[in-house]
Amino acid sequence: MKVSAIICAAGTGERAGFGKNKLLATLYGAPALYHTLKAFDINAVDEVIVTSSAADYKEIKALCAPFGYDTVLGGKTRFAGVKKALEKVSGDIVLIHDGARPFVTEKIITDCIETARTYGSAVCATPATDTMASVYYGVITDVPKRETVYAVQTPQGFFTDDIKKAYEIAADDGIPYTDDSSVYANYIGLPHIFGGDRRNTKLTFREDFLRDVPNLPPVEGCRLGIGADTHAFGGLDDFVTLAGVRIECGYSLVAHSDGDVVLHAVMDAVLSACGLKDIGHYFPDTDKKYKGADSGKLLGQVLAMAKDKGLEPVNVSVTVQAEKPKLAPYIDEMKSSLAKLCSLNEDCVAVGAGTSERLGFVGEGLGIVAYASVLMRKI
Repeated sequence: MKVSAIICAAGTGERAGFGKNKLLATLYGAPALYHTLKAFDINAVDEVIVTSSAADYKEIKALCAPFGYDTVLGGKTRFAGVKKALEKVSGDIVLIHDGARPFVTEKIITDCIETARTYGSAVCATPATDTMASVYYGVITDVPKRETVYAVQTPQGFFTDDIKKAYEIAADDGIPYTDDSSVYANYIGLPHIFGGDRRNTKLTFREDFLRDVPNLPPVEGCRLGIGADTHAFGGLDDFVTLAGVRIECGYSLVAHSDGDVVLHAVMDAVLSACGLKDIGHYFPDTDKKYKGADSGKLLGQVLAMAKDKGLEPVNVSVTVQAEKPKLAPYIDEMKSSLAKLCSLNEDCVAVGAGTSERLGFVGEGLGIVAYASVLMRKI
């Protein structure tokens, strides 16, 4: 079944006090909406439609563009925006999510899809931990049993035909709906809930953007390492080796080993994350047994050292600066090779390359520099 998602971003967020749509305010170094958009960039979701006000349309459309999401003009209310977006939906199941909930996880999204597929509806909700009360003019009129009260979140998923029908009928009933499950309950049936996450909170006030909680997903037991390596041209061979890939180019790097600056940077990053010394300590260029050594095998030794420390790589990111040779045709092969050497899936490895705009010794074509960062976790 094809799955669509609607992300509601057409509000103004006045209570946050930013003087603009709160979803365009900065959260962890990027617009808050960016984090929500990124959360839905998963294989389980086939189509994403984002609602926007006319005032924010250009900016929101630009945020959506890298993800390939469609942007539609919303209305004066959330209900009106969702109704317009539903007209564009092509999936069998549709998830509707508040753009102001950027902490939604892939698990919540996939649980929503599976619950909707099974029951026809899926409402993300968490049990209330406080005693809840109904209040009228400052007086408590009812205290429901706490075990029957849940805090309703988003996403909320439905069979598309059902929620479209409910919205069409509800358009004329005059009720100020604040969520989609209420619309569904009035005209289709009782919505089915599934377990949410207390971290999946909604950004409402300015302080919500400043507090440490809820946090982004924790990385307990993880360590970050950074490494770098440099080699100059002037060797006697007619090729260079980068990330274990031989690149014929008519020149080579000066090195005691095979001069693989990429793998050397990765090795140093792994050692750094483990709190160990650099590769020069373990593989000195004064030791003849490392003359012309295969850096892939040396990396294997470094990873074994990391394993002895109870650590293994989670992901590796490498950037290479080289005026020559041109590396673009070899990036995919380098990425594949590095993934195999580190026993990682290719989607956990990134290899980028660029020049130095003819500045410095790299820009003058005198050598190559590589930088690497590695995230390690406890085994």
